Amino acid sequence: MSTASPKPMDGTAAEYWHALLHPALAKNHAFAEDFLKKLRAAKLTFGDRVHCPFLRPFFLSLEDEGRVRPVAETIAELGERVALAALADEKLFAQFHLRPEEARLARLPGGNGRVSTASRLDAFLLPESLKFAEYNGESPAGAGYSETLGDIFSELPLMAQFSKRYEVHRYPLSAKLLDALVMSYVDWGGTNKRPQIAIVDWKGVPTWSEFEILKARFEKMGLPTLVADPRDLTFDGKTLSAHGKKIDLVYRRVLMNDIVAKPAECEALVNAYRANAVCVANSFRCKIPHVKTFFAVLTDERNDALFSPAERELIEHHVPWTRVVADVRTAHYGRSIDLLAFVRKERENLVLKPSDEYGGTGVTLGWETSESAWEAAIQAAISSLGPESTGACWIVQERIPIRRELFPHITASGDVEFRDMLVDFAPYLFYGKLAGYLTRLSATGLANVTSGGGQVPGLRVSPKKSPSSK
Repeated sequence: MSTASPKPMDGTAAEYWHALLHPALAKNHAFAEDFLKKLRAAKLTFGDRVHCPFLRPFFLSLEDEGRVRPVAETIAELGERVALAALADEKLFAQFHLRPEEARLARLPGGNGRVSTASRLDAFLLPESLKFAEYNGESPAGAGYSETLGDIFSELPLMAQFSKRYEVHRYPLSAKLLDALVMSYVDWGGTNKRPQIAIVDWKGVPTWSEFEILKARFEKMGLPTLVADPRDLTFDGKTLSAHGKKIDLVYRRVLMNDIVAKPAECEALVNAYRANAVCVANSFRCKIPHVKTFFAVLTDERNDALFSPAERELIEHHVPWTRVVADVRTAHYGRSIDLLAFVRKERENLVLKPSDEYGGTGVTLGWETSESAWEAAIQAAISSLGPESTGACWIVQERIPIRRELFPHITASGDVEFRDMLVDFAPYLFYGKLAGYLTRLSATGLANVTSGGGQVPGLRVSPKKSPSSK
């Protein structure tokens, strides 16, 4: 997923922020401590850790957003189209390598409207390239955290100073998410003007604090919302209920993996979905574009007929070459190759990933891996397709350029030091439209909260015109 570190990007806005930060830290020795207290008070925690031990947002320009928007929205639309095509074409469906029970759930008749009401792309944005590493089409977390982080940074005196030189745009993620959920509810056939929403996931998951943030924001915007564990749900054949209330719209954050692993605990949700008695977003069909084999489908020449010439060009420029690991011949940019021999030979330029894991689990970066460990990963990938396997397949993906920037980091001792961080820039797509960003930072080759990375708000900035230029 990464190559050698490029130079830091967007130096003007970042350097100006840093120039303001240094005197602020010198003047107020409790600056970092007070900032962390604000995060905890706002429930910006993942388990026991704060989400943002960094004292700067990520800045992008209008030009950056102009590059990201059409590509991200097109890939999200391809996810919708390919998922529906796969449900009508067994050979195409087989290319996604869903587990049998996931395939059964994806084919259930419940769930009209969009496949993925909310989705997210993981990207690396550089001046010379824009590459997407993965598509989270199922249950992307972090929107509530990202918006609240933006609020906290906006309230800093530092931001008031910064805003004298830059126009700063924040993203109303919860409002955009709520709009997308309600549009999906209307598509489904819902008629309640104030549908009762249930945010559903296991009690005690690290993201429970985000559900509480979203509940408060949804209710402030006028829609009744509760947070429920799947075991809190009951279905009487007509109505899905939780905590004594009829549920109209389920914002599903419980993962399909868990639904499959715990069928008894999720029985009410699945039965209500099957009966089309409740709107569930995202639908169970979202598993099709969510798995990492989606990018293998996009980049495999045998599927070219699914896409227009312009779409094929976009895929070639922005989606890394990806294949399911198997003992087959395939094409690498038009050249016929023996896939396993190619994977062994090109270790320095490839990544191996389980097709359906979260938080970087199982990801093997070839350039950080010994030849023997790489071979072990290849064998694990091959065995995933065997008759005895109950897990998902693995994919191999070409290495893509990454972005790194210096960020002021609050250390465990409370000091502030500048660290060179990988920047994983992840656009949210709500109802297929760009709504804002999750921006994750990591000192390693993997950037995700579950593997110890951090998060900062992504803000769009543009220099203000001086009076003399007006």
